[in-house]
Amino acid sequence: MSTMNMIQAINSALDVMLDRDDDVVIFGEDVGYFGGVFRCTAGLQKKYGKTRVFDTPIAEGGILGTAIGMGVYGLRPVAEIQFADYIYPAFDQLVSEAARLRYRSGGEFWAPITVRAPCGGGIFGGQTHSQSPEGVFTHVCGLKTVMPSNPYDAKGLLIAAIEDDDPVIFFEPKRIYNGPFDGHHDKPLVPWARHPQGEVPDGHYRVELGKAAIARPGSEVTVLAYGTMVHVCLAAVEESGIDGEVIDLRSLLPIDIDSIVESVKKTGRCVIVHEATRTSGFGAELSAQVQEHCFYHLEAPIQRVTGWDTPYPHAFEWEYFPGPQRVTRALTAVMEG
Repeated sequence: MSTMNMIQAINSALDVMLDRDDDVVIFGEDVGYFGGVFRCTAGLQKKYGKTRVFDTPIAEGGILGTAIGMGVYGLRPVAEIQFADYIYPAFDQLVSEAARLRYRSGGEFWAPITVRAPCGGGIFGGQTHSQSPEGVFTHVCGLKTVMPSNPYDAKGLLIAAIEDDDPVIFFEPKRIYNGPFDGHHDKPLVPWARHPQGEVPDGHYRVELGKAAIARPGSEVTVLAYGTMVHVCLAAVEESGIDGEVIDLRSLLPIDIDSIVESVKKTGRCVIVHEATRTSGFGAELSAQVQEHCFYHLEAPIQRVTGWDTPYPHAFEWEYFPGPQRVTRALTAVMEG
């Protein structure tokens, strides 16, 4: 076991899979010699060579089109989109090709590709380096969508994604890549942004796709979150004094509806938290699922805490970013409802 942050855990997962499976290849903008803008692929090209870890042009559609072709012919490509904000030029490749391939070919072909994409805000990235587009991809049949909240899950989920025979969109929350920092990178920006490191096995292991985890057990209210928001919700529960059960979804599609239903039936209340914009965000789907499965167990209306329905603002980042105060207000409201 080693103590790792999320960047190190992701690098370890890629290293393990490159060593374990000669069909695994990694490519994207600046992932080779430079080691990635966030250093997630640092040292891998030097260790495995330029044919297994290589740079691409700034052309997301081409990156994903290449990955699909490689996957069809037997490779297991891991393509990096440098920021999730720039995944949209490749959207047609993902939706019309990768996600449909197995169904369209009657199971004769499939696309075992993994698309890594740093997402979310909290790093002063502004509107073009802070988006959380996960909800868009959960709407697409044939894609799997994953977002870890800690180093152990990041490595295990990434290994599981690479070994999966279906295309997986693997979102990595930038805010917790290295742990808490301020503009000078020398102290926590806010006290609740913590838990940057964790114990991570050095070798191969998997965290099952489609299985949630209980980040904190509780009896009064179920809090559903993923990525950075798991840590926000843990802090809010502690500050509020409300005995909330925090569920880390980990995998958005497939979703672990059984764990969600079991928790909500126990607590009778539910708060849903995500960083993405509110309208048509993934929280709306979660709310509908809880309503459909747990209606007669609910003792108060479901509460959602999300980003605003605006472009991600640079000047008002911490007003946009759902923090513990906003989550605490929702916890209080649902307990009084």
